[in-house]
Amino acid sequence: MFLSTTGTSKLKQKRNTWHSGWWLVKIALWIVMTVIPFFLPSGFIQIYGEVAHFGAGVFLLIQLISIISFITWLNDHCASEKYAARCHIHVMLFATTAYVVCLVGIILMYIWYTPEPSCLLNIFFITWTLVLVQLMTSVSLHPKVNAGILTPGLMGLYIVFLCWCAIRSEPAGENCIRKSNSAPKTDWLSIISFVVAILAIVIATFSTGIDSKCFQFRKDDTPAEDDVPYGYGFFHFVFATGAMYFAMLLVGWNSHHSMRKWTIDVGWTSTWVRIVNEWLAVCVYLWMLIAPMIWKCRQVGST
Repeated sequence: MFLSTTGTSKLKQKRNTWHSGWWLVKIALWIVMTVIPFFLPSGFIQIYGEVAHFGAGVFLLIQLISIISFITWLNDHCASEKYAARCHIHVMLFATTAYVVCLVGIILMYIWYTPEPSCLLNIFFITWTLVLVQLMTSVSLHPKVNAGILTPGLMGLYIVFLCWCAIRSEPAGENCIRKSNSAPKTDWLSIISFVVAILAIVIATFSTGIDSKCFQFRKDDTPAEDDVPYGYGFFHFVFATGAMYFAMLLVGWNSHHSMRKWTIDVGWTSTWVRIVNEWLAVCVYLWMLIAPMIWKCRQVGST
């Protein structure tokens, strides 16, 4: 689908019909593509697994940039001259709520995942997350940056969520997890959590796939009426990498790691992937705040 739709720019093109229709053909292809892997040699599947490690990382990076782009757009929209006076109270309310939720989440993680002083790794993860929230807030409120309080609050929610996911991905039997998620029997709560996680990833993949504009370098061009609403090739590329991300979650980012039924994204590799993703999110966000200042200083110095 990526190869057959990339470069589509107009609604009247045949590739637009192929992207939006031909469902019977697509269902038949989907069934064939689902059956074929069962007849392939295991070596080929192992090769795909190695490629999927890279593709899943690309998906996380794309999703990260999309989320930061949305948070930045929301802040710019609320700070614009048209909505600044109207959204002032809403911005303060949302930002305050975000910081309160961040603080409550960090406190709960200390209670749930550091029951003993020997849980040094979890203490480090949670404490460093708190430090990163403070760092993002300080940089955003610096007089030379002046990016407001909403974006660091929303980014704080995101990295606290990533830290929580990372700790929950720790393998079964760890003493630093007060309530073990690895009971020998499968209960309905585990099944519901698994289904909710799958649906959340599908929604995130779809929303990221149609957000190709945040990756365009030129955004000042006014689209024509017959232009496609989003990049079809990018959409299918995101879904291809999203499928690789699914595969990595289901095997805990380790093709040689056995997974218990109705579990997803469990293992030390999964934990460190989440933590690195959290740190990378903070680095990208801080760079987006500092980069305009650096470029401005270089321009002034060159003149």
